[in-house]
Amino acid sequence: MLVSAKEMLKNALKGKYAVGQFNINNLEWTKAVLLAAQECSSPVILGVSEGAGKYMGGYKTVVGMVNGMLECLNITVPVCLHLDHGGYNGAKACIEAGFSSVMYDGSHAPIEENIANTKELVGICNAKGLSLEAEVGSIGGEEDGVVGKGECADPKECGEIARLGVSMLAAGIGNIHGAYPDDWPGLSFETLRAVKKEVGDVPLVLHGGTGISEEMIKEAISLGVAKINVNTECQWAFQKATRQYIEDGKDLVGKGFDPRKLLAPGFEAIKVVVREKIKLFGSEAAVDS
Repeated sequence: MLVSAKEMLKNALKGKYAVGQFNINNLEWTKAVLLAAQECSSPVILGVSEGAGKYMGGYKTVVGMVNGMLECLNITVPVCLHLDHGGYNGAKACIEAGFSSVMYDGSHAPIEENIANTKELVGICNAKGLSLEAEVGSIGGEEDGVVGKGECADPKECGEIARLGVSMLAAGIGNIHGAYPDDWPGLSFETLRAVKKEVGDVPLVLHGGTGISEEMIKEAISLGVAKINVNTECQWAFQKATRQYIEDGKDLVGKGFDPRKLLAPGFEAIKVVVREKIKLFGSEAAVDS
């Protein structure tokens, strides 16, 4: 059964670890993330961008696939199905489809509009027992057409949004979606400390988890980050393993062209990344603790 992220993130703050959000793109992705989380006894958040939702056949299709896997794969760890960087209409569509959590990304809108829409969605989510993530300060890079410059959020605005009753808050602290450039100055922990002071016990979210050093990850967790998003690193691993399979000519041997065999190396590569991140974030065995 899908659960909201509220309880798992409260536990993460208390236990001083972070829960990983791993974006899914198809059946292999979903199955790999769920099995890795189960093996590690870790709670997990499945992230679905609006683009990925459309690619997989619609939000209801995604909900059906995930719920089916939870039952058939005997997944017992807490699993949250979360809309990633959703707009106002996308958030409402996912709530209707059966997601257990949504992100409303109003960071590109004027703060007044961000507050108004977030406030409305908080009310809807609270009534249905869902969790809601809001964002202040655009996250850098591009993800499914959502482009940001990696700016640092205004701590005061973060406080305003947090006080609306959101379950978690993504605050821009110089982080970037995708690959980090060589001249990237790193996360602004000064901003993170200031944001934490304003939001109190509201769990913070770190987007763009691919490419951030282990030291920065651990420091961010110590300063109140309870959810870390990973997407690009899983894509790289999948691409590398699939390319190797084809370059080795394995798709030309016997029934190596069967998509179940063709996609298997990428599937296993995703599992490796997810397990590594779960250990880094400190959520391994959190379900048993």
